Amino acid sequence: MTGTLPIPDALLDGLNLHKTGDGFAIRWAPDANIFHMTVGKYLGADTRDNPALIFEDQSGAVTVQSFAEVDRAATSLAAWLRGKGYERGSLIGLHTGQHPDTAVAHMAICKLGGVAVTLSQLYGPDTLRHAINDCQLPVMITSAEAWAPMRATASADFPHLETVLCRDPAADEHDLAAAFAYPAEGFVPDYSGADDPALLMYTSGSTGKPKGILHGHRVLAAYTPSINLFFNLAMEEDDAVYWSPSDWAWVGGLLDMLFPAWMAGKPIATSLERFTAEYAYGFISRHKVTHTFLAPTAIKRLAQTADPHAEYDLALRYICTGGEALASETLTWAETKLGVVCNEFYGMTEVNHLIGNCAAIYPRRPGSMGRAYPGHDVRLVDGDGQDVPDGEPGEIVTSDTSPTKFLGYHNNPDKTEEMKLGPYLRTHDLAVRDEDGYFWYKGRSDDLIKSSGFRIGPAEIEECLLAHPAVAEVAVIGKPDADRGSIVKAVVKTKAGVTGDAALATALSAHVNDRLAGYKAPREVTFVDGFEMTSSGKINRRALREAEQELAKGTSK
Repeated sequence: MTGTLPIPDALLDGLNLHKTGDGFAIRWAPDANIFHMTVGKYLGADTRDNPALIFEDQSGAVTVQSFAEVDRAATSLAAWLRGKGYERGSLIGLHTGQHPDTAVAHMAICKLGGVAVTLSQLYGPDTLRHAINDCQLPVMITSAEAWAPMRATASADFPHLETVLCRDPAADEHDLAAAFAYPAEGFVPDYSGADDPALLMYTSGSTGKPKGILHGHRVLAAYTPSINLFFNLAMEEDDAVYWSPSDWAWVGGLLDMLFPAWMAGKPIATSLERFTAEYAYGFISRHKVTHTFLAPTAIKRLAQTADPHAEYDLALRYICTGGEALASETLTWAETKLGVVCNEFYGMTEVNHLIGNCAAIYPRRPGSMGRAYPGHDVRLVDGDGQDVPDGEPGEIVTSDTSPTKFLGYHNNPDKTEEMKLGPYLRTHDLAVRDEDGYFWYKGRSDDLIKSSGFRIGPAEIEECLLAHPAVAEVAVIGKPDADRGSIVKAVVKTKAGVTGDAALATALSAHVNDRLAGYKAPREVTFVDGFEMTSSGKINRRALREAEQELAKGTSK
C-alpha cells in the first residue's frame, strides 16, 4: 500500500504524469497557460457552442453562455483593458463573487497577460481595504452592490486605484457590460507562460490579515492529476454539470471547481445565493448537477436531511471535499444516504493537493485524509525536521520543490521563508500515517490545546462529538485556565429539534470520555445557533479562541 499508486499507464498522459524510479513526476509545457488549459481547448467547430456557464439569477431566470461566447466577451474585455494602458503583469482585481463576470474576466486577464487578484465579496471593508492597498491594485472589477459601501471614501482609501468597472456604474466608474462588448478587431493576446504570475489570491486570514499568495499558470497543470483523482477519474462524463457554493475568490471555488469544469469542457452552474441546505438541494436538482466541491461544513448541513432522494430529484454523483477534516460519520452519510462518491483531499493554498483519495483506484478509509497524491513527496516530521515513524504524530511537510508550490507571498519574502523547515515546506498541520500509507488528521499545531501537561488536538474530539446524534456542528478550542493552562471547550450547534442544556452538555462530555480519554473530554460545553465562517467555508475557530482570550483578560483584572 505504501508504494506507487495503481494508476493505469493509459491514463498517465492525460494526468500530466510520467513514471519515475520511485513513483511519478508531474510535468507541463513551459508555455502552459490557464486559458489554453480551459476555454481555449474547446473553441473548435465541434465544441465551441457547448454550454460553458449556466447562471440562475435571483428571480430564477437562467442564462447560458457557450465557450465561444465566453471567449468573445473575454477578448473584448482584454482589448478594453489594454486600451486603458494595462498589459502583461498588470494586477486586475476581481470582486464579482460567483457571477459569470468573474469567470469571463479570468479568461480576459489570461489574454492580457495580467494577474487576477481574487477578492471575496465576503470581506468586510477593513479586509478589502488591506488587500487592495497591500498590492497597490490599479484596476477593480466589481459589482455595484458589493462596491457601494466603499464608494464614498474610495478616492481617499485607495490611492493607487485608477479604474473601477461594474454593471450600473456610478459617474466616475466604467460600465463592465460595455467593456464585454468592446470592439476587439486586431487585438492580439499576450499569453504568459507556466512560471509567470497568474493569480494573486488573498486568503481568508486564519492567522492575521489576509496574505497575498501568488501562483503561476503552472498551478493548474500541476493540479491536473489530483483534480482528476478526487473527481474519481470521471470528469468528462457526457452529462456532467459542475457547481459549488464555495467562493470563486478562494482556491476551492476557483482552482478546484470553475477551472476544472472548463478543463473537462463541461458547464459550471452558478448563482449569487448564499448557501443553505434547502437552496443547495433545489439548485442541484434544477440543474442536474453531477460534480461538486463542498467543504465538510456544507456536507454536514446537507446531512441534516435524513433521506434527500425522497425529497429531491438528484443527479449528483461526485463530491470532492477539503479545507478541514471530514468526519467519518459524514462520509458514511454521503455514500449511503446521498449515494455519491466522496473523495477528501488535503493541502493549503500555498502548496496544495498533497494528500487525498480516489475511490476508483484505492479504497477510502473513513476518517482518513487519504494517501500521498502522485508527484508529491509528503512526510511527517518532528520539530527538528526529522521523519517520525508510522503511528506517531508529526507535522505534514512537503518538498521545497513541490510542483504545486506557490511563487511566494506578495511583497513579503520573510513570510515566505518562514514556511521553510530545511528542505521542506511547512503546513503546521499534524497527522499520523499508518503502515498502509494513509494519513489521519490530528489538527493544527497552533490549534493544539495544552492542558495539565497533555497536548490535545481538537480534530479527533470534534469528530467524536459529530458522531453523537444530537450534534450538527462543533468547534473545539482551548479555553485559558489558571490551574491547567487551558481546558477543552466544545462549542456546539445541535440538530433541529434538540435542546442544548446542562444535561446534554454532561452527556457530550461523557461521550468523549468514553470514546477517547478523560483528559480529552470537554470540561465546558456551550451551545450556539450558528457559527461565524471564514470566506473559505470553515468555522472561524480563531474568532472563538480570541473571544475566550478576551474574556480571560477581563476576569483576571
